[in-house]
Parts: sequence; C-alpha cells; structure tokens
Amino acid sequence: MFRGRGGKRGGRGMKPSGRNSFTQSTGPPDQLSEMGTFLHACEGDMVCLSTNKKIPYFNATIYLENKQSIGKVDEILGPMNKVYFTVKLQEGIVATSFKPNDKVFIGEDKLLPLERFLPKPPAPKFKVQRKTPNVRSRGRGNFRGRGGNVGFRGGRGGFGNRGRSGFGNRGRSRGFRGRG
Repeated sequence: MFRGRGGKRGGRGMKPSGRNSFTQSTGPPDQLSEMGTFLHACEGDMVCLSTNKKIPYFNATIYLENKQSIGKVDEILGPMNKVYFTVKLQEGIVATSFKPNDKVFIGEDKLLPLERFLPKPPAPKFKVQRKTPNVRSRGRGNFRGRGGNVGFRGGRGGFGNRGRSGFGNRGRSRGFRGRG
C-alpha cells in the first residue's frame, strides 16, 4: 500500500509502507555467478580482478560462495579488457582476512553487458536529394524581389525598385511604361 507525501498540497512521490516495502532486504539471489578474485586490501576495501565478461552495477551486493553478503561494489577500474573493482565491506568484515585469489560472487541480475560501454557503429547515412534551385524561380528570395524576374516589373525589394512603378511615378501602374 502506498501513501503520498506532502499533506494537503499533494505529494511529490510515493512512499512504500506495509509488509511489501521496497526497503526490506530481499536476501541473496537464487543464482550467483563468479565476479572475480581478491587481489589485496586497500584502505579497508577489497580490490578484486574481474573474471566475468560483464560489468557489475555500482552498489551491487557482493557475496561469498555460500551466499553470505560481504559488501557492495564501490568503484570499477581499469581498461575494458582487464576490469578491476573495489568492494566496500560491511561492518565486522575485514579485507585483510581474505587470501589472494579468493573468489567473490554477484547476482546475475546485477551485471551489464560489455557492449553497453563500447561505441556504437555509425548509423547508415541516407543521401538526401535536394531540389535543384530554378534560376528563373518566382517568389521570395531571388535578387529581383518578390514579383519575379521581368525587368522593373513587380513587387518590392531588389535594386531600388521598392514597390514604385517606373522611375518614381507613385500612383501609376506597375512597370516601366514611360511618362504619361
């Protein structure tokens, strides 16, 4: 059962409550896979070499072979072909109590495939066919203004044509027809 946060104004999310809470530990997974081997202790953490082809999640729980939880993945180090990781140990577990080459395990649902971290191949490029511009196009954009391509006739813009007909005869018909 869920209940909202925030009182009278409404909530910003859902908060789990009751027996099926998300905060309860679910215990060890049914299937464990070998994650790596212990190399040495460093500042209270375990440094391990990965023997798995996949990459662990950060904060994924690490187990011993008997499914006893010992800590969580803290950092992932090294190149893609030789991955190291550190384990932040739980209280009461000391990194120096492990021997080199001791195996550690992880739940299979806490692993990511290596391909997710590799660059993706480029998408196939499609050639975009553009319409070739017509030299005698009418409408906006050509150098003679809006009205088209016939001398001084038509529209605004262009080389001093500014909507006037002829050579500055304002109220007369469009185009150059002489004085009159």
